[in-house]
Amino acid sequence: MTEPLNGTIAYIGIGSNLGEPIQNCRKAIESLSRSKGIALITVSSFYRTEPVGIEDQALFVNAVVEIKTELSVHRLMQTLMAIENEMGRIRDVKGGSRIIDLDLLFYGQQVISETDLIVPHPEAHRRRFVLEPLCEIASYFIHPSFGVSIRGLKDRLCDQKVVEKIRE
Repeated sequence: MTEPLNGTIAYIGIGSNLGEPIQNCRKAIESLSRSKGIALITVSSFYRTEPVGIEDQALFVNAVVEIKTELSVHRLMQTLMAIENEMGRIRDVKGGSRIIDLDLLFYGQQVISETDLIVPHPEAHRRRFVLEPLCEIASYFIHPSFGVSIRGLKDRLCDQKVVEKIRE
């Protein structure tokens, strides 16, 4: 795919704990890479992670991808939701099991607080399953709301959930 000449760097969190989670994450990454106006830059390793919130469910597989996009933030969110829907995502229980979850973590250095869209992701800085893979590919990235690098946020993290790299 040709990288867009102009665009915004964004980070997308990917997770799954139903069916074949690694395959689900790969399929979502492939769908992202084929989406118009999106160029895949970097993909983190996959991590096996303990669930947060509803703990009585299967372990998750998580990753983070870095993209460059010509899409507006709202159009990018529509694209992420369309991929989730195509893959059979059902939104019944917040924090529950899911076939795929695509979260817009960061969209450049923009801070957006709207009824239906909050960027940066409001929980990203508190979650080891986000910060571990994000630190792998963008430890230097500065959180636009806090002015702290991803590495700095990870080093200060209180979350003690298990997040282990999957060796493939």
